[in-house]
Amino acid sequence: MSKRMKEAAKTIDTAKLYTLEEAVANIANFPKVKFDESVELHFHLNIDTKEGEQSLRGTVALPHGTGKKVRVAVFCKGPQQQKAQDAGAEFVGAEDLIDKVNKGFMDFDCVVSTPDMMKELSKLGKVLGPRGLMPSPKTGTVTMDVEKAVKEVKAGKIEFKMDKQAGIHVGVGKRSFQSEQILKNAQQVIDAINNAKPAAVKGTLIKSLFLTTSMGPGLKVAI
Repeated sequence: MSKRMKEAAKTIDTAKLYTLEEAVANIANFPKVKFDESVELHFHLNIDTKEGEQSLRGTVALPHGTGKKVRVAVFCKGPQQQKAQDAGAEFVGAEDLIDKVNKGFMDFDCVVSTPDMMKELSKLGKVLGPRGLMPSPKTGTVTMDVEKAVKEVKAGKIEFKMDKQAGIHVGVGKRSFQSEQILKNAQQVIDAINNAKPAAVKGTLIKSLFLTTSMGPGLKVAI
């Protein structure tokens, strides 16, 4: 362990189950680093990953945003392009933007598309899919109302998706946030994941939950 990590580890009790409030408050005791660390929630879910109907995916609007600038690419045509630009999208286009991404351009964090562009956009499945960037009607990123979709993403709407190990990893703010802001964002995410519980899952959905910073140790949170 690095000297800084050793110092951070001294501030936590690995045998303790922290309330969410205690875990958020404890972050302030971690040694500072040279950048504004992300604050993250790491979930392990009571889900059988071999059962397709037990997959879990959804979106949640963070009351205080993510703390980072989200660069949005919108694939659309006609009047929708101007609406996307007016809403603040960094990159807007149709076949031209698809071609640009196909050649390696990936300077964006979120993708929004109108339904009529999805057939063409499917060509980028192998590029966008592994990065979790393929838009979906379930997450509101395939829509004719591109203006609304872009504004929601910019305001702090994020997607969560279970991985192959039944884990979900979500940023809930920055260390520079006030504790109350992190707490409200974190509670919103926990509630959203619980509300997305598949019908086939019996018992408690969340097996374990840890709160941490980018460079800090994890605090186990009481479910």
